[in-house]
Amino acid sequence: MLKRTTDESGPLSQLFAAYRDGSISRRRFMAGATALGMASGTALACANTVAAQSATPAASPVAARPTAGTDAQKRGAGGDLRMLQWQAISQLSPHTATGIKDTLGATLVLEPLMHFAPDGTLIANLVTAVPSVGDGTLAADYSSVTFSLLPDVTWSDGQPFTANDVRFTWQWVMDEANGSVSAGYYAGILEIEVVDDLTAEVTFIGPQPTWYLPFTGVEVGALYPAHVFEADPEAIVAFSNNPIGTGPFIVESLTPDDQVIFIANEAYREPTKPFFSRVIIKGGGDAASAGRAVFQTGEYDFAWNLAVEPEVLAQIAEGDLGKLIVTPTTNTERLHFNFSDPDTEVDGQFAEVDTPHTFLSDPVVRQAISIAIDCETIANQLYLGGSQEPATVNVLAGLPALDSPNNPLVFDPELANQLLDDAGWVLDGDWRAKDGVILRARYVSAINSVRQKIQAVVKDNLADIGIEVILEQVDPNIFFDITPGNDQSITKFYSDFLQLSSGAESPHPSGFMLQWYAGADNSNIPQANNEWLANNFQRYVNPDYDALLDEVTAEPDPVTAAAMFIELNDIVVQDNAVVTLVNLSDKNGAAVWLNEENLAPGPFSNAYWNIANWNRIEA
Repeated sequence: MLKRTTDESGPLSQLFAAYRDGSISRRRFMAGATALGMASGTALACANTVAAQSATPAASPVAARPTAGTDAQKRGAGGDLRMLQWQAISQLSPHTATGIKDTLGATLVLEPLMHFAPDGTLIANLVTAVPSVGDGTLAADYSSVTFSLLPDVTWSDGQPFTANDVRFTWQWVMDEANGSVSAGYYAGILEIEVVDDLTAEVTFIGPQPTWYLPFTGVEVGALYPAHVFEADPEAIVAFSNNPIGTGPFIVESLTPDDQVIFIANEAYREPTKPFFSRVIIKGGGDAASAGRAVFQTGEYDFAWNLAVEPEVLAQIAEGDLGKLIVTPTTNTERLHFNFSDPDTEVDGQFAEVDTPHTFLSDPVVRQAISIAIDCETIANQLYLGGSQEPATVNVLAGLPALDSPNNPLVFDPELANQLLDDAGWVLDGDWRAKDGVILRARYVSAINSVRQKIQAVVKDNLADIGIEVILEQVDPNIFFDITPGNDQSITKFYSDFLQLSSGAESPHPSGFMLQWYAGADNSNIPQANNEWLANNFQRYVNPDYDALLDEVTAEPDPVTAAAMFIELNDIVVQDNAVVTLVNLSDKNGAAVWLNEENLAPGPFSNAYWNIANWNRIEA
């Protein structure tokens, strides 16, 4: 385990100290941090933290969302914007959604107090400014923060947006009866006091270096209108289909798992926005056909997540009606192991946390599987490979400062066979067995051409070491649907292997690492008693991991926190809890006339985060 002391003589620590005391400029700090291997986004986030600790308000960086060409435009003048999102939208309530497909749609309607800029900087959205220590709105020890809300903001139904809505959202998320998937982000909040209509004072349970996470980005920070739920406590069903928001659009119609039509919100606070009168997001189909509809036929204007093979992507992009936008991300494609037995029923449920998996509970089996999968082939043949989408072993990827150097990428089927031999898993015909247990795994992923090809590679790789793999595919709308009655959801995890992708949601990826956090009494593990609404769907239980994640959430020093995140990564990787395959990039297709500057893609925000400012390139 890492010794919990900070090496103040190290170059990064010296750099932070110099920036804190004003000895060097922000520009020099950024240059030095990146030269020492820190990602620019991470360096900026750390600079923000250091600036917030300064006694000089001017030290805080000023950031704004891109708005090129919006001042002279007229609301609705752009007509229809047609978008293809092949993973169709099912509902529009971010706090009860487990898939990005639904939070993408909600982004057009619901808003957070702040956003992450593409470089990781915090941007004020529904507040007058990002809080800082310098102006007294952020406590020096991060134990409290005061938000000053924008005046004259209304919900789309005309009711005023107030500090009571901020308090209500926290209360709603933390009410276990609502089954919110965001509760882990809000758990550090002790109280939110409504000082007045435009002032919310947040007090945390203790020092909270990640004070901004519950209030930033739609995925976690989406605000819900108190007046709607106070009038009808059961409003969540109707709200999920037609939410009342402060964002640039409202819902005209939603056909779950098919299409959503949004129209401009006439109550939106900026009179020249949005530029488009309607946004039509069509779901279904596949990524390849979505790309062709933008690049080659022009039937659509934006295609999300072109997750197709490189040669197919190249063919699609030959069309002259669209442009390919590739953005590095922290997302990784991963194979997850089930640590509980999905085939044994206990008290009416399968994959019960106290019922160990028959063979994946054996660390040797997990290790053998990990080194038997050819990740380099997957990255270079099914993704862009190289530096754009490289093979990786780490779950924390895309953030060089947090990229562990301790885990080499190994592909060694011969060693995998030897490990299984030595552990007593002997071949009985084509497949290995031990004590009557056959190494036979059901491997599930969402339907997608690339993922099905990955499944085929993994199946062949594991056959070479005597493990039989049975492939299954599930419609994405079912795969990410966490309603309690759905036995094919990722949180039920009624299979042995499960494949999906996700990544760090901020430069301080504590929320992302909750995927392997069990919590007190295994409360963060999906089970019948919490209606399968929790983060750790693998049923992975490691007290050392939990203790370290608890510790890093309260660690104010970014250098120490980085070392702790690397150790958290190493626990997951070296315990072979997952097999990480590829560090992904976002690959979206946009009509040539869409203003790419205002699309503003980045690793910590979803593809639609700045849609209030989407418009045409100025002639």
